[in-house]
Amino acid sequence: MRISSIPQIYRHGHRWREILGVLSKYELATWIGRLGPDFAKDLLKDRGGTPIARARWECRVRNALAELGPTFIKLGQVLSTRPDLVGVSLADELSHLQKNVPSDPPEVVRRTIETELECPLEQVFLEFDEQPMASASIGQVHRARLHTGEAVAVKVQHADIEQKIRVDLDILAGLARMAQMIEEFQSYRPQAVVEDFRRTIHNELDFSRELRNMQQFARHFHDEPTLRIPRTYPEYSTNRVLTMEFLEGIPVRARERLETAKVDLAALARAGAEIYMRMIFENGFYHADPHPGNILVLDGDVFGLLDHGMVGRIDEAMHEDFADMLVAIADQDSEHLAVLITRVGATPPNLDRSALTLDVADFVAHYGSQSLERFDLSGALNEMTEMIRRYRIMLPARIAMLLKMLVTLEGTARLLQPNFSLIEVMVPYHRRMIWRRWAPRRQYRKWRRLYGEVEHLVRNLPHNLGEIMEQIQSGTFDVHLDHRGLEPSVNRLVLGMLASALFLGSSLLLAHEVPPVINIRWLLLRNISALGAFGMVLSLTLGLRLWRAISKSGHLDRRK
Repeated sequence: MRISSIPQIYRHGHRWREILGVLSKYELATWIGRLGPDFAKDLLKDRGGTPIARARWECRVRNALAELGPTFIKLGQVLSTRPDLVGVSLADELSHLQKNVPSDPPEVVRRTIETELECPLEQVFLEFDEQPMASASIGQVHRARLHTGEAVAVKVQHADIEQKIRVDLDILAGLARMAQMIEEFQSYRPQAVVEDFRRTIHNELDFSRELRNMQQFARHFHDEPTLRIPRTYPEYSTNRVLTMEFLEGIPVRARERLETAKVDLAALARAGAEIYMRMIFENGFYHADPHPGNILVLDGDVFGLLDHGMVGRIDEAMHEDFADMLVAIADQDSEHLAVLITRVGATPPNLDRSALTLDVADFVAHYGSQSLERFDLSGALNEMTEMIRRYRIMLPARIAMLLKMLVTLEGTARLLQPNFSLIEVMVPYHRRMIWRRWAPRRQYRKWRRLYGEVEHLVRNLPHNLGEIMEQIQSGTFDVHLDHRGLEPSVNRLVLGMLASALFLGSSLLLAHEVPPVINIRWLLLRNISALGAFGMVLSLTLGLRLWRAISKSGHLDRRK
């Protein structure tokens, strides 16, 4: 595929130049950092003035995405949940992407709110702070107060952000099409990854989804005294404006302030982990971004949970697969764990299953023998993810998100209690999940669903077989075969036949001295057919080109 065949280049040429300019700058810095002289490493700098060539590769990727703007910042944040695609070290680096981006001017924010709520700003808010508390890639948050006296946080979408994201998504789709043509990237399915990202970012552009997520969490935990979900105000919210209760507390990362406030950090860490275990194992609906900036400690040792745009859902099948993986690790059953990994993930056609089983056996031998108190869940999940990536196995996005969430959760809990073990909190829920898996009600529901599927198959089978027989009798039965990878072979076959025919025809022209003829006296050649000589040279050129193409492919004389 030629680059010129991608229509996005013509539609968004200016943005293409910007993106390629940034990528070229960072790639040149990579080359200088690897091969260039020491003085040249300070020539290219990022927006903060730091020499690019002196930074780690993961830092350069993060800085390049940050420089490319909101869409690529969000792409980096999404890829940070996919260590099975980009690797654990790069995923960790991308999770630190700065969310602070330039905020919209006050008059633009006012116009957005008034347009969305269809009334003057003063009619809704008694007070409204024009200076944003924070400005992220999609929106910014302002503190305000309603006429009824409640303190609220108002999340306002950036102006024209949808148009900017649409352009960047078109360009990402074009880059994915080019990457799909490169064999090295095909197993990562770049077009599917971009399509998943498109769905994710469109969901986050709709603030009404975040409002519904908050309402669902509030229903699930209405009786939980240690968790506070901000109250929502649907009457003052739209797709681009979200009004919620303002929570004021101490961030989890501020350990010294928590100790000064005499908070029981160990009990707090366990209570937070218990809440997330309920989300995962009981509700099947969880907050997918538990990093320290999204968790506050309110008065009375109560958690306040912020930013509900990224959530995960778990169905029964995923619950069972996750439970089977934990059981396989605990029982040190490496063969079963390898089968589960290949069953859950999308495997490449050339997967070395025996090597995978050996690596899984080493992994299980190391972590399966650890005591419960010393079990390093984050290390185990990171190592398993890195192993899956090494064999180019693609996990479903929801499973990759769950694994990343557990790693982040344990890291956040260890800010409160350095020796915290998430697996200790998980074990009772895990046992409960196994018993629930074999509960009569759940088995009855599975068998009833299976019976429905079999009944549907049996009911439609005679009709479908009848249609096939009718097509065979009438001669309209077609079998469609999809031949993959035959185009190069067919092209070489046609080129070889053309070169052979041209060579034979040219030989006849030379043998019969077909005019026009030429004489080359210094080579002692007389009455040479000009057409024959030209055809002979052309056929030899085609033959050499064909031989070179076959040699480069490595399939000239190799036996399988």
